[in-house]
Amino acid sequence: MTDREQQAADGEAIVRHLGRLAYAPTWRAMQAFTAARTADTPDELWLLEHPPVYTQGQAGKPEHLIAATGIPVVPIDRGGQITYHGPGQLVAYVLVDLRRRGYGIRALVARMEQAVIDVLAAHGVVADRLAGAPGVYVAGAKIAALGLRVKHGCTYHGLAFNVDMDLAPFAAINPCGYPGMRVTQCRDLGVDLPMAAAERALTDALLHSIYS
Repeated sequence: MTDREQQAADGEAIVRHLGRLAYAPTWRAMQAFTAARTADTPDELWLLEHPPVYTQGQAGKPEHLIAATGIPVVPIDRGGQITYHGPGQLVAYVLVDLRRRGYGIRALVARMEQAVIDVLAAHGVVADRLAGAPGVYVAGAKIAALGLRVKHGCTYHGLAFNVDMDLAPFAAINPCGYPGMRVTQCRDLGVDLPMAAAERALTDALLHSIYS
């Protein structure tokens, strides 16, 4: 992978700004990184976009794809149901050793959600969680989806934050397994957030949330 790399100020994570990458090779790279890491391997945070793709979680039900499209569906090993990734959506993959952090997967999910909530709050948007449905919501519409996998105490996969994208492909699925769930994005909320600025803001918020 080519990337712009930075070391987090606290030394806890390496941040990789990867641009736009195909989904499947990125997923395999996360698996390989997690399998090879040791107790001394620094955590990593990968920021990127994907070409159009649906991903189906390991317990996902095929019936949540409700319309035929030309977009590929990739069965993967995270939790959750089906979601969509595409250009204009900021994806953050969180490769964290929870044993070093001293908290569990639920706490990590809450910290990741809080990072998105904080980014939106900085732009005057009130966002919240929805009980039983991990992610971040604005007035009941989903703006960020979360899905993780844990192996040997280490996480991979992460979150997808809708910034400025074509939302039409979401109409062909029950997003994250919820029929009729609305989705939204920064642009439709009046937030003018170029992708580079969104990436900086989400990186800072995630590092603060995960490592504080």
